[in-house]
Amino acid sequence: MHATRTIADVMSRGAHTLSPDDSVIRAAQAMESLDVGALPVCDTQHNLVGLVTDRDIVLRAVARNRLSESLPLTEVMSHEVLWCYEDEPVDDVLDDMVQRQIRRLPVMDRQKNLVGMVSLGDVAAKTQNRGVGNALAEISLPAAPVRPAQEVSPSGDFELPEVRNSDMHEVNIGHK
Repeated sequence: MHATRTIADVMSRGAHTLSPDDSVIRAAQAMESLDVGALPVCDTQHNLVGLVTDRDIVLRAVARNRLSESLPLTEVMSHEVLWCYEDEPVDDVLDDMVQRQIRRLPVMDRQKNLVGMVSLGDVAAKTQNRGVGNALAEISLPAAPVRPAQEVSPSGDFELPEVRNSDMHEVNIGHK
């Protein structure tokens, strides 16, 4: 039996951060350059004050037709950020991620300084944890879209049917 692994063993250190006043476009460019889907947002004292994800940008800026060079991150970022400590056991953090339906977390030291990020991908790549596949499957279950029964698109194209959890089939992601 091996010693319990901590988040410090699997996390990505040295997370790139943004300022709350940085533009949404700058955040999207940083995400593209770094090939990441989330970036922590810190104030001038380096305190974690938010997290911006690619989803935040799409839903809170693009979909609402608000995207501009001057739109600050404070307008689209998540302000109440969940995070974990670097010395927490991987299994405990993984359980919390599943329960809260999240894929990545900022990681703090015990002085509450941001020291990195951890994702389900980090856990999968750096451990033999069989729970990662189950965690990803649970977190990735799509929400059932609610659509009126007679919805017709303006273009007249075929509309996708409503998906309900009972319509979902187990997905084998390589674990037996």
